[in-house]
Amino acid sequence: MTKAWHPDISAFDGPKYLALARALRESVRDGHLTEGTRLPPVRELAWALSVTPGTVARAYQIVTQEGLLEATVGRGTFVATRMPRLGPTQPMFVDPPPVDALSRPLTDLRSPCLPEVGQAAALSAILVDLAGRLGPEQLHYPSSQSDLPLRRAYAAWLADQALGPFGPEDIVLTLGGQNALIVALQCCLRGERPHIFCEELSYSGFRRAARLNRAEVDPVAIDDQGMIPAALDAACRRTGGRIICLTPEAQNPTAAAMGLERRIELVRVARAHDLQILEDNCYSVPRAAEPSLRALAPERTWHLTSLSKSISAGLRFGGIICPTGLGEAGRMAAQHQYFGLPRPITDIMLALLQSGEATRLRDRVQEEMARRLEVALNILGRFPLRWQRGLSFLWLPLPRGWRGSTFTRQAEAAGVLIRSADEYAAVDGRAPSAVRIALSGVLPDEEFRAALTTLARLLDSPPDEIAV
Repeated sequence: MTKAWHPDISAFDGPKYLALARALRESVRDGHLTEGTRLPPVRELAWALSVTPGTVARAYQIVTQEGLLEATVGRGTFVATRMPRLGPTQPMFVDPPPVDALSRPLTDLRSPCLPEVGQAAALSAILVDLAGRLGPEQLHYPSSQSDLPLRRAYAAWLADQALGPFGPEDIVLTLGGQNALIVALQCCLRGERPHIFCEELSYSGFRRAARLNRAEVDPVAIDDQGMIPAALDAACRRTGGRIICLTPEAQNPTAAAMGLERRIELVRVARAHDLQILEDNCYSVPRAAEPSLRALAPERTWHLTSLSKSISAGLRFGGIICPTGLGEAGRMAAQHQYFGLPRPITDIMLALLQSGEATRLRDRVQEEMARRLEVALNILGRFPLRWQRGLSFLWLPLPRGWRGSTFTRQAEAAGVLIRSADEYAAVDGRAPSAVRIALSGVLPDEEFRAALTTLARLLDSPPDEIAV
């Protein structure tokens, strides 16, 4: 056991569990922690570092999922005997740490999980019906012809959004929104180390998808409407990048909505520098007030969609509305990756859309999330929250005396998990003193209210000294 390994995590910015995960990575990779070394138990290391056991458990879990550590029940956690050579350095999502590793149960407000409003019953009925109608077509590879009925149904589902002229021929069906992002990038990226622009606070999936494609991410300054056009223009001149990732309807994490003037100006910059636009609309609001970037620049905008935030994350269904005339190229890129959606998913989604069940479920999810938003505003409304109706998270610039990482640690110690602004900033970027709070639809009302009340109590009592 390496009892002497007590890293100085104050040297790393951000939440303590991420700082400890980074210290673990560096110690493994520089040889200070050699293969097969047993790490200190969770509670022992937590005591030595003056952090909660949950902080240590989360850091161990992250680095274990990366393949640098191995956990064995009853024996402990060890440095892996076979080091990974390629691939991502972080998991997309981090599950809550095991309850027995924590000093108390935690309420998770990090991800806006959907409420159960009848999805299970609807899917069960569809599966029962499909079971009696499956034929030999299930044995064949999916193709652009076999998924055409679903593309038509999805085009009809999206028809009430301001996306400009489009049809089934412009649609690529994907395995969720993250897959849509990767397919779109692979259609657009050129060169050995291409550059991608994204908002300086943005969904971390942009950076992970870029890393998978050997691309560099250049963060661009934002304000209360999202990316600043002049900053994008300067970045283009500096790096020669050719792709921008934007979330104009519901910016993640700040909940900002981009006005029409800003959209028009960003399109002007994109055309001046011949940029491809990746428009992420996975966190969509019920009715967009302004035309999408796809409507304003149909010749260069890849509009990314998903049902993960509106009906079901488990179905892994999404799509791309490609630039005009590039649908076939998009479907070819998808075919080279995964041949197309699995036929059972295609059949399920077609039944959901054609029967009207998808619309009914979406509306019921929105009703429940609206109720959760009202609860949150009643408890936290005296603080400077940023939110939108139909959006399943809140952005909270913190009162004077708090920093994002400090507040997140204090919230965790009090039993509530939230996300600091640090988690949305680039590696070398700066993050404001703010946090994102998810309106989790899976929590019982009493637990949800209690967690928000805990956050309100902390906000009312900032520390005398700002921790770093």
